[in-house]
Amino acid sequence: MGRCGWLIRRLAKKLLWLLAVFWGITLVSFWVIHLAPGSPTDLETTLNPLADSGARKKLEAIYGLDQPLHTQYAAWLGRLVRLDFGLSMSSDRRPVLDKISERMPLTIGMNVAALTLTLLISMPIGILAASRPGGLFDRSSSILVYIGFAMPGFWLAMLLMLQFSIHWRILPISGLTSLDYAQLSSWGKIKDLAAHLALPIFIYTFGNLAGMSRYLRSSMLEALRQDYIRTARAKGLPERTVIFRHALRNALLPVITLLGLSMPGLIGGSVIIESIFALPGLGQLFYEAVMARDYQLIMGNLVLGAVLTLGGNLLADLCYALADPRIRSGGADLRGQG
Repeated sequence: MGRCGWLIRRLAKKLLWLLAVFWGITLVSFWVIHLAPGSPTDLETTLNPLADSGARKKLEAIYGLDQPLHTQYAAWLGRLVRLDFGLSMSSDRRPVLDKISERMPLTIGMNVAALTLTLLISMPIGILAASRPGGLFDRSSSILVYIGFAMPGFWLAMLLMLQFSIHWRILPISGLTSLDYAQLSSWGKIKDLAAHLALPIFIYTFGNLAGMSRYLRSSMLEALRQDYIRTARAKGLPERTVIFRHALRNALLPVITLLGLSMPGLIGGSVIIESIFALPGLGQLFYEAVMARDYQLIMGNLVLGAVLTLGGNLLADLCYALADPRIRSGGADLRGQG
């Protein structure tokens, strides 16, 4: 009961703080996007020779842009409380939530797959590099992952498209499906989707591999220097048991935090790659909304990004505390000393 009560109290305090931070994010974001030059009415009036200033004012009244900024924000926040993101300011006038829901599965699926591959690859690299620091594998893996860290994603994407899609003609160059996708069998559709998503997922994985593996390596090196590791070795425990049972569990704690902080990249990191490969995901949707000054759609994407950021932070904080008993036992003492 004590552990459960501690978790509920910590969760309640964290949620109150995150709500305040979320309100601040929406307030600043709403103000900043209205400072950018241009307006949602520009595309409908500037390129139309029959549209005059009166037509522009009518459109601004329809979109509510003729109201003071604080009035617009209050109206938007009132709709947000009811989970109503409003209508898109583009010509289709579709609900923002419908547009986001259509694009979300692709972006989330690609990033989850890339994150899973990153963990499966970076953990063995980090563990082996830390177990033999300065060795051949440590030096060679460091060179490889730092190349991936320093290489811009858009440049790597164009190189891979040139090699695999144009020269070798192994993988599709862009899009999500082929023209004959509807006529393919179930297994054929799976292979077609996998072929179209192979390069984007590889780029996501390769870019995240350096940070995750280096982070785990340094965390493992720090854990292996601790006294309890020396004690375990002095007792004659096998090196495999020392590394995987004792050192790895404590070395994974900082990685939990890193995973939580990587959740905002589910949207922000997808803009460039989805635009290059013409994938209908959230990143491409966000880019199109910014170019069209679609304030409602921009705010919908920013709210989703803020929820992912704050949710990942909350999840990482709770997982870190649950995984490390010292945080739970020392929380009261630390607050008393403060």
